[in-house]
Amino acid sequence: MKNHSLIKKMLLGLAALVLAGIFYTGCSKQTGTTGALSGDEASQVYVKPGEYDEFYAFISGGFSGQMSVYGIPSGRLLKVIPVFSQDAEKGWGYNEETKPMLNTSYGFVPWDDSHHPELSQTDGETDGRWCFINGNNTPRIARIDLTTFETAEIIEIPNSGGNHSSPFTTENTEYVVAGTRFGVPYPQKDVAINSYAENFKGALTFISVDKNTGAMDIAFQVLLPAFNYDLAHSGKGKSHGWTFFTSYNTELKNTLLEVNASQNDKDFIAAINWKKAEEYIQQGKFKEIPARYAHNVYDEGSHIATSTMKDKVKVLIPEECPGLVYFLPTPKSPHGVDVDPTGEYIVGNGKLSADMSVHSFTKVLAAIEKQAFETTIEGIPVLKYEEILAGVVQKPGLGPLHTEFDGKGNAYTTFFISSEVVKWKLGTWEVVDRAPCYYSVGHLMIPGGDSKKPDGKYLVALNKITKDRYLPTGPELTQSAQLYDISGDKMKLLLDFPTIGEPHYAQGIAASKIVEKSKKIYPIEENKHPYAALGEKYAKVERRGNEVHVWMTTIRSHFAPDNIEGIKVGDRVYFHVTNLEQDWDTPHGFSVMGAQNAELLIMPGQTETLLWIPQREGVFPFYCTDFCSALHQEMQGYARVSPAGSNVPIKWSLGDEEVVQ
Repeated sequence: MKNHSLIKKMLLGLAALVLAGIFYTGCSKQTGTTGALSGDEASQVYVKPGEYDEFYAFISGGFSGQMSVYGIPSGRLLKVIPVFSQDAEKGWGYNEETKPMLNTSYGFVPWDDSHHPELSQTDGETDGRWCFINGNNTPRIARIDLTTFETAEIIEIPNSGGNHSSPFTTENTEYVVAGTRFGVPYPQKDVAINSYAENFKGALTFISVDKNTGAMDIAFQVLLPAFNYDLAHSGKGKSHGWTFFTSYNTELKNTLLEVNASQNDKDFIAAINWKKAEEYIQQGKFKEIPARYAHNVYDEGSHIATSTMKDKVKVLIPEECPGLVYFLPTPKSPHGVDVDPTGEYIVGNGKLSADMSVHSFTKVLAAIEKQAFETTIEGIPVLKYEEILAGVVQKPGLGPLHTEFDGKGNAYTTFFISSEVVKWKLGTWEVVDRAPCYYSVGHLMIPGGDSKKPDGKYLVALNKITKDRYLPTGPELTQSAQLYDISGDKMKLLLDFPTIGEPHYAQGIAASKIVEKSKKIYPIEENKHPYAALGEKYAKVERRGNEVHVWMTTIRSHFAPDNIEGIKVGDRVYFHVTNLEQDWDTPHGFSVMGAQNAELLIMPGQTETLLWIPQREGVFPFYCTDFCSALHQEMQGYARVSPAGSNVPIKWSLGDEEVVQ
């Protein structure tokens, strides 16, 4: 144990190093157009007009709640995918079809804090089918369909507070996991906060993924002590069937964690044998616990999302399930836990440790076999540190956070305090290279770098601070990523590029795994939306009490109908707009003056609905918001709004054709 004053001095020293590093690097920056790069770096990241990038990079949006997609090596932003936050550009969470996607047990929650994208895998390799990402604040996991680059499913995680160590996949995407960052009362109830050690727990959730459809379901939860569970990775190869979670606050404190959760020399990696968990589930060894949570699914056929509220989960208690969980002692407040491509080495990144401990999975199994336990905690054996240690990387840097691999026997670790990426050798544990970052790097990404077959060509560092790297934009500067060439013996910085939101984590994949699967249109004949108008002859307007439903079509360069009368103040007007185009990259927009939500952005063959409640009398224009043709400006119409209680009949027209209801 360290005493209180020593911990304070240590933290103050680390803070001083951070400030000194930033200050020194910032003051040494040259002005003008001269940058940190020289030589042929520009040619290495240049992608010619009309050519594609070699890799996709999926980068979390942090506090934006979204996920962004970049091309590598160019660093060009390709798309922002709306996930947990409303998005006015695409109408996500505003149109009637997608509002249910943001439903939770707390009601409609239109924001979250998205941290960790994770690509689906088959046989330990990225397969380009889906990308998962976590919502940290209101615990949720989303699945993005990589044929459409749209969010297809969101499931809420009960019994959790701060869904941080997620949604990391198993080797064949049997599961994605979701570990709680914060211990919470279990079951949730009104208790004194200072009863943390007695009443709080930490739930680790295993979410099954259908191998054909990707559909998610909460398979089971494992109830653990109320440590803070930080990050996770699943085993591969010889360690397939296990998932590893880092933890800190093994002191079980509830205040001033920067000091109080830094007392123990070692915290733990929780090793979960999920194959054993499946056996216990089959044997009925679980408890079925009431738990209210939302499961939201977008149906591609009807273009409509539905939200289902569920009411129970299966929970496994380690004391009742021997062999389910083991604790691996790891210095000190570990953040990332990373498994090398062979599945043998488990790297714990202890934020407050001077060295990096690497565990051997073979030794873990041997220690379990001979019961080499230090103690047990709530029925969970703590393995002896010396028995499971593969090696130690000596004094590699300050503040290790995250490690990935190049598939050539090398590991790369980010160091937040010393602002660098360090390359070291698996097996010999020697540091062979280091490269500075600008500044305070968090996570890194090598395409496939957490899989069995990494593509060891590029590395992307995701930095928390930019200081003088870009043109100033007031008190807040853009977020930063930096691209390194790691194909040779030495790392080489190639490019800085800005990112959306706060980039926490990223995943990369060869473009060839996705490009050919990309969906170009929604076939109009497959549109099952109940209000779809599959041709202009089906366009119409209908009053149902105080509701007015408009079956509208859009095609270059007009709406049908484009004049509507008989709407009254206070009516609930539903514009159901079907895009009749069947040509790739020809969306249409729709907006109406006075709408209090957003536009619609409708893909070819798709139907979306905007709810408009007119507040005043008048004639209000609507128009296409997405430039679609030379006659885009002509793509408009009018909605006449009459006083409430008036007798103006519903009437619509296109050109000379006029219809009265």
